[in-house]
Amino acid sequence: MPRRDLPPPPPPAHLREWLDESVVRADRARSLAELVRHNLGIERLLLLWAVAAVFALGWSFVGMALMAFEEGGPLARALGLVFAALAAGVLVSGGIWFGRGARLDRRIRQLQCAWAASDRDPAADRRLRAPGRSLAWLLSSLALGALGLRVTFGAAAGTRPGEGAYAELVLTMGLGLILWVTALLGLGKAGAHYRWALCALRPAGRSVSYGRRISPGAPARRSASTGRPPRASGTRSRSSGPAV
Repeated sequence: MPRRDLPPPPPPAHLREWLDESVVRADRARSLAELVRHNLGIERLLLLWAVAAVFALGWSFVGMALMAFEEGGPLARALGLVFAALAAGVLVSGGIWFGRGARLDRRIRQLQCAWAASDRDPAADRRLRAPGRSLAWLLSSLALGALGLRVTFGAAAGTRPGEGAYAELVLTMGLGLILWVTALLGLGKAGAHYRWALCALRPAGRSVSYGRRISPGAPARRSASTGRPPRASGTRSRSSGPAV
């Protein structure tokens, strides 16, 4: 997804004072909705899985190269070098793609925090929590992680000593590792959005009181030594002399 598709950052505070409040809130709601769609959309989930598929393809070439080297012989070793070169090319391409996605996620998160801090609109912010999209990321990532763990531990338990067993074990466990690391990334994205929605979209004026809350009609607390309520500051004592 190109970076130019993202909304611009919010205008500075000294410029927002000269703009219409309804226009600013409309721009904020529209920008945050677009950013949430970019962050948790189905295309982002498919992009994450596509990057995982690229890494899985590269690791498959690594496994085939190991199998070729284990067989021995000039032809097998030459084929192993070809597989190793293919693995390096695919894995480097996948790493570049993953880095671009990580930079895009960081840019989206910065814009989300900037637009959320620019104003407060509880009615519009309620729709930005996107519980359905977060749940879709959560459930799909859990399923993918369970599959990765099953592949990893199944490969370790079903391996028998023999010709080519270790190369096949490395191949299968690597594929399972890619699956559950992808699942962890998906779970992290869903959790990060929930944490952002919980903190950044909190209504203004909400604060946590750490002391005992006294209602307006409650009597004043009495002094522990005299049993009388404390005097208000600025009043003269009855026993004091006339003011000079």
